[in-house]
Amino acid sequence: MNVFRLAGDLSHLAAIIVLLLKIWKTRSCAGSISGKSQILFALVFTTRYLDLVTNFISPYNTVMKIIYLGCAYATVYLIYIKFKATYDGNHDTFRAEFLVVPVAGLAFLVNHEFSPLEILWTFSIYLESVAILPQLFMISKTGEAETITTHYLFALGMYRALYLINWIWRYYFESFFDLIAIVAGCVQTVLYCDFFYLYITKVLQGKKLSLPA
Repeated sequence: MNVFRLAGDLSHLAAIIVLLLKIWKTRSCAGSISGKSQILFALVFTTRYLDLVTNFISPYNTVMKIIYLGCAYATVYLIYIKFKATYDGNHDTFRAEFLVVPVAGLAFLVNHEFSPLEILWTFSIYLESVAILPQLFMISKTGEAETITTHYLFALGMYRALYLINWIWRYYFESFFDLIAIVAGCVQTVLYCDFFYLYITKVLQGKKLSLPA
């Protein structure tokens, strides 16, 4: 494993933990947290890590998969059950089915191998690239986001950017090239570009973040 993938994994884990701790410590989901994005991420991990029961790669790989799955469902539980009264469903109105259905169709049409596990893995890659859209849409509707929510988004964006560097590293040093993962990663990184700019120019200067409506 190269340093870029490790850094990407740790950034991803940090993002998830930051969000979980924010919800648990404040006993609230307020602050422009999209439950729909969290459901999509839980679906991403579920369909991607079905190989937990069929394929052992390494202790690190197995532990990280379990942590991602557990944290994803814990976040959904906190938003929709434990602290449901604080969830801002009125602004979390992005039609998630407009992402899931086209992505499912694309996974059937464009994949490495037409088998159930491979199609589900491909589906997870495509879905992850757009799963953040409900979150960004919610921030644009409310006009702002709590600082801790922006830290979560920044760490999530950094995870994706670091993984792109990881793919480049693997291409040059391991002769490994996965077009599906690279294209999806590029799409996801592009979606974060505007947020990165606002994060650097506003949040890091102590201002509250807002997205153009």
